[in-house]
Amino acid sequence: MDPTLESGAGEVRNIMVPKSHSGRRIDNFLAWFLNDIPKSRIYRMLRKGEVRVNGSRVQQGYRLIEGDQLRIPPVRLEAKSPAVPNRRLWKLLEDSVLYEDKDLFILNKPAGLAVHGGSGIRSGIIETLRTLRPDEPYLELAHRLDRDTSGCLVIAKDPLVLRELHDLFRQGAIEKRYIALVAGRWRGGRRVIEEGLQRNVERSGERVVRVQQEGKAALTEMAPLELFEIASLVEVTLRTGRTHQIRVHAAYIGHPVAGDEKYGDPAFNKRMRTYGLSQLFLHAKSLTFRLHRSKQGIHVEARLPDAPSAVLERLRADQLLF
Repeated sequence: MDPTLESGAGEVRNIMVPKSHSGRRIDNFLAWFLNDIPKSRIYRMLRKGEVRVNGSRVQQGYRLIEGDQLRIPPVRLEAKSPAVPNRRLWKLLEDSVLYEDKDLFILNKPAGLAVHGGSGIRSGIIETLRTLRPDEPYLELAHRLDRDTSGCLVIAKDPLVLRELHDLFRQGAIEKRYIALVAGRWRGGRRVIEEGLQRNVERSGERVVRVQQEGKAALTEMAPLELFEIASLVEVTLRTGRTHQIRVHAAYIGHPVAGDEKYGDPAFNKRMRTYGLSQLFLHAKSLTFRLHRSKQGIHVEARLPDAPSAVLERLRADQLLF
């Protein structure tokens, strides 16, 4: 641990944020610094103002600045052993690294793994990576993928790199391409869907995203790659990065993503199960961007996982019957 951060555990801790943690969210920093404390306790400490930054209360999303003075109260809880990933998960993540340098690395995220803990999930990919790489002083998600989406996921190793990646995503300077299998036979060529999206609209107690004019601007491009009798394989280019954007826009134009239990077509999903589909068919195929600080251009492609690839082969075989 950085000597700037060292202090006794049973007393008020006054620490100064070093450059290596500048730009990090305070809740994530506290989860790292107080590694035996559950996140629920950390959020409570922030809500009650027990943690102070430069003498003031802050929200859990506050991003630290080099030189910030933190006051952390005494926290007395029985230490618990950190979650240790099983050998299979460890190997899966290590084998999923597509690209790595001193600033970041990019995974081919497996479907079914959450990118971070929460909502009943004790440990996601980022928490697991911090356990697997204890010598890395800083690991943060540069963006997010839905739990059931596979493909390119960027992890930053430096707060300044994280900030630049956030800026690039926000500016649309990172080209994000996906592959999706959607319901129905696609008609025509490339389509642009530019409909606002509103988060957290209640539907029978479930939080969903809906197309709404007053929602946040969202732009999705879709183009057909391969057509089948009951489905179409499309390439999707995201020009914005809203929650569930591809899934909501695809459903909106009448071509919901195969295997989508939230926004999809139950009858279509049932039929796709006969082809062996047991998950959402949405894959983050590639990322292309350039980091200004290193002047390095990066292009990474993630191979489609075996399970959805097998579904495509069955659809192609079925196509021969028509």
